[in-house]
Amino acid sequence: MRIVIARCTVHYVGRLTAHLPEATRAIMVKSDGSVLIHSDGGSYKPLNWMSPPCSTRIAESTEDDTVEVWTVENKAGEQLLISVHEVVHDSEHDLGVDPGLVKDGVEAHLQKLLALHVAVLGEGWSLVRREYPTAIGPVDLLCRDQDGRSVAVEIKRRGEIDGVEQLSRYLDLLNRDPLLAPVQGVLAAQEIKPQARVLAEDRGIRCVVLDYEALKGSDDPGLRLF
Repeated sequence: MRIVIARCTVHYVGRLTAHLPEATRAIMVKSDGSVLIHSDGGSYKPLNWMSPPCSTRIAESTEDDTVEVWTVENKAGEQLLISVHEVVHDSEHDLGVDPGLVKDGVEAHLQKLLALHVAVLGEGWSLVRREYPTAIGPVDLLCRDQDGRSVAVEIKRRGEIDGVEQLSRYLDLLNRDPLLAPVQGVLAAQEIKPQARVLAEDRGIRCVVLDYEALKGSDDPGLRLF
């Protein structure tokens, strides 16, 4: 990645025209060819940019040989014209391969923690299996309540109507198995939308709001099942 801090003006010519008057800005040129113009405030988004695939040509201005003009053009012929009046900083960095964003609190993490602490769903509950297989996909958790009855638990970060529908389909299949029936349902999520709660309760599905931070705090590696 090349990072240039420069006093510059920027013109965009394409489906519309846009202009950034002269000011000191950060110009980022990524290895994929994209070019982004950033200011020091206002937003995390660039003021202007050109997405790949695009090409960049750099030449001195015909009007003023102290000004360097970058012409960034995409395959549609749109152009980002950057007139560099003064360079404050210019450096290149090899960032290597990025592993990508790892989100904390995603459904897989919630599933693992809840499998360790199914008691938050009810006193005396026990885990039968994580990812219990069905013909239409795995149920996140299959549990037994304090009376030994089967309970299918669907885990979401945000409980919405789609999650209720998904759990309803699982329950329809599981309740055809005489070894499991009757199977109750629980929708467990960090947040449950009001419409989803209404639909779930209408279908006899219990809704449980999860406290992810509390689950993490009670995590005991010595009690892991998997």
